[in-house]
Amino acid sequence: MPEGYKVDVAKAVGHKSPVQKVDCTKRDFILYALSVGVKEDEMNYLYELDPAFGPLPTYPLVLGLKGEGADTNVFKERSRGEATPGIPPFDPNKIVHGEQALTIHKPFPKTGGSFKQEKTVTGVYDKGSGMVIEGTIDLYGADDNVHYCTMVSKSFVRGYGGWNGPKGPKGPTYAPPKRQPDAVETFKTTVQQAQLYRLSGDYNPLHIDVPIARSVGFPNPILHGLCTYGITGHAIVKHLAGSDSARFKSIEGRFSSPVFPGETVEVYMWKVDDKDPKVQGVIFAVKVKERDVVVINNGYATLLKESPASKL
Repeated sequence: MPEGYKVDVAKAVGHKSPVQKVDCTKRDFILYALSVGVKEDEMNYLYELDPAFGPLPTYPLVLGLKGEGADTNVFKERSRGEATPGIPPFDPNKIVHGEQALTIHKPFPKTGGSFKQEKTVTGVYDKGSGMVIEGTIDLYGADDNVHYCTMVSKSFVRGYGGWNGPKGPKGPTYAPPKRQPDAVETFKTTVQQAQLYRLSGDYNPLHIDVPIARSVGFPNPILHGLCTYGITGHAIVKHLAGSDSARFKSIEGRFSSPVFPGETVEVYMWKVDDKDPKVQGVIFAVKVKERDVVVINNGYATLLKESPASKL
């Protein structure tokens, strides 16, 4: 940490960024579905004329970096954003995506459209070896102001701790039950998985440029954490919600290790009781088969026990 580095938490927490406009189309939904391993026979995600067509529930997570339009963009410009009051400048190459949560308030429009994102800094914590910055994004319809979802991301900035700040609240722990999982999804990623996933909007060169990946300590480009997250969300809906995306309510998890394109991802899922009797809880863990390494831990998702469509 640079000498004299100090965060003014009171100034930082509560800061709201300018509203960001984002948009998407049915084509974006299909491309995203292909990039997170949807199989050729799952027409509800792949064929726009299928009566049940719609996006995977984790799709909104890509919109912040995608922004508006369909062309590629420069990751450094998209991710830089504005300076946050109270947080001095830091090296962006030290940022690691630590945790991600998504809560669905209303199913995403099946045709896409225009939306707006409102981002608020909801926490800055001193973890000793680094700093955690928590940001909360609320996604609304651009014209009707319908609140579709809330996304909470925690980024760990390596080497920027030790400024005597708050350690942050201790979150819930989701330990897998000591029994066989209720479902397991195995997905063999391709060597081009990251090259395909980046077309949904995350053009970070870390995931395609070999020299850049090696400059930060990886032997080769790594798979996007949110690609693994999307693979996981799809597995949960497919195995435990009958591929009914309308039943998906929330998901949260901690990224613990990277995946390399070409490796096999295993998603282990256990059904558990949730405090809400209308909801099915799901504890999950994600591993890379070849290295026997957990890549997403402390995972928890919720599904409606009854489809909203059945109540109409």
